Amino acid sequence: MIKIKASEITPEHLYRSRRRFMVGVGALAASVALSACGAEDATPSPTTNAAASGEGTSAVTPASIGATATQEPVPPTASIQSDELGDALTDYESVIGYNNYYEFTTKKEGAAKLSQNFQSSPWTVEVGGLVNKPGVYDIDDLRKKFTRQERIYRLRCVEAWSMIIPWTGFPLAELLKEVEPTSKAKYLRFETLYDPDSMPGLKNNSYQWPYIEGLRVDEAMNNLTLLATGLYGKDLLPQNGAPVRLVVPWKYGFKSIKSIVKIDLVEEMPVSLWMAAAPHEYGFYANVNPQVDHPRWSQGSERRIGELGRRKTLMFNGYAEEVASLYDGMDLTEYF
Repeated sequence: MIKIKASEITPEHLYRSRRRFMVGVGALAASVALSACGAEDATPSPTTNAAASGEGTSAVTPASIGATATQEPVPPTASIQSDELGDALTDYESVIGYNNYYEFTTKKEGAAKLSQNFQSSPWTVEVGGLVNKPGVYDIDDLRKKFTRQERIYRLRCVEAWSMIIPWTGFPLAELLKEVEPTSKAKYLRFETLYDPDSMPGLKNNSYQWPYIEGLRVDEAMNNLTLLATGLYGKDLLPQNGAPVRLVVPWKYGFKSIKSIVKIDLVEEMPVSLWMAAAPHEYGFYANVNPQVDHPRWSQGSERRIGELGRRKTLMFNGYAEEVASLYDGMDLTEYF
């Protein structure tokens, strides 16, 4: 099998040809599963997540560029597509049915039902703060402005389960270049929609809403960091963070904030929702690190959704070659 890196993604016109081919061939292929980890519970219990399973393997595995994320039938391509280690995609039904999205519910299997009437259009994303060219971007303009790519990434949840998902989106770096961060900008602060009328989980006073997350500027500029608008060749569904979410594959899933409405470039490190809720358990970086256990469970292994048994967790979720240099000189047991 040829191992494909993020820098070797297929152009859109070739992707479309491959997608049409897959639709025809897919009927002969066995389908597999996809799923994503969003916000994490301050008191998760990996042993009770029967559907969960571990994800971990090496470098990046984007498959091809330019999936337009239309609502076409999902071809059963999982046995054909895989990550660079040859691991099959997670089953699509798992991806859309097993979700952490606390703005709707703390129940993973309930997010899809409670979010089914969520309106993700019209939608705008405001980008501002320490930038030379602030702007408000309509979601349709974002989809058209930046060339979309399909990237197959491993997703590792802090709860010790994982998935392999083909996301559709564009590198966050492209948007940052557009707005031109100033020299004072050190961090990005992301904010999720706050709408109690459509998000019943916001009535849970255990958390400081709205959902906030953050990255350093150099992390955000890394080629792996994606603003995703789709998965499995389709637009994101509400439970997966429609219409646009962050995907940072070397960090635990709760860093990949969903339904983004605002991005600010700031000088001070943002305090994320989970840092505020349980600072002794959830740090700013949240890099996947099998040597640093969660206070209530080991992070040395994981279960992948759809599998029995466990597999070893890899440092930076297997993306060390691409991102380890970002943390040269840091004590990763202290900056967790």
